[in-house]
Amino acid sequence: MTRRRWIADEVSENHAALLGEHADHLIRALRARVGQEFDVATGSAVRRGRITSIHDGRVDLELGEEVCAHCSANVTLLLSIFKFDRMEWAIEKCTELGVAKIVPVIARRTDAHLAAASAKRVERWRKIALQAAEQSRRSAVAEIPTPMRVQEAVKLAGAPRILLNESEQEDSLREVLSAYRGENEILLAIGPEGGWAEGERQLFINEGWISASLGPTILRVETAAIAATAITMTE
Repeated sequence: MTRRRWIADEVSENHAALLGEHADHLIRALRARVGQEFDVATGSAVRRGRITSIHDGRVDLELGEEVCAHCSANVTLLLSIFKFDRMEWAIEKCTELGVAKIVPVIARRTDAHLAAASAKRVERWRKIALQAAEQSRRSAVAEIPTPMRVQEAVKLAGAPRILLNESEQEDSLREVLSAYRGENEILLAIGPEGGWAEGERQLFINEGWISASLGPTILRVETAAIAATAITMTE
C-alpha cells in the first residue's frame, strides 16, 4: 500500500514534526499512533518517517531512509484575483499539477471588494495548497506570497515569462514553450475576469514578457490557469 505523504512543519537532522491544525488532523481524523509510518517531505527530500510521540497540536517523527529526492517543478503562476470560491479551486488544482509558486495579483479589472479582502485570504490559500500538495504526494507545497499589483508582478524574474493573452492571434502557449526547453524558471501570467486591460498588456510587453494564446475560445480564469499549468508541466 502507498504510504500517505506529509509535508513537515519542522525539520532538524533526523527528526521532523507536524504542528497545529496539521498535527490535529493526523491525530483525530486519521487516528495517528506511535510507531505508524508515513512519507515525510522535508523540503530537500522525501524520507520515511515513524511517529515517536503525539501531543495536542504536535506529532513528532523520526526520519529514516530517503524515499525520493526533491523534484518540484519551478513554475510560477501569476494568478489575477477573482471570485474566491473559484480561485480556491484553481489554487488546489494547480498545486496538484505541480506549480512551485502562486502569486495573487491585483489587476485593473479585479473587483475592488475582492482586492481589499485578498490579504486576509492568504493563510486560507496556503492551507488549501498544503492539503493539495499532500493529497497529490508532492515533495513541497506551492509558495503563496501576499498579493501584489501588476506593476510589481511584471518585474518578477524568470525565463521564459509568458503572458496568457486572449487577444494573441499567432503564438500558442505550446509553441512558445517549445522554444524554451531546458529553462527551469517559467512564469505564467493569467488575467482577471474580463481579461487584461490594454495598458497592462503593454506593461508586460515592455518588461519583456512573451504573449501566448490558449486557443480561440474564451476561458474562465480557473480553466485558463489549470489548462496553462497542465500544458506547461507536460512540455
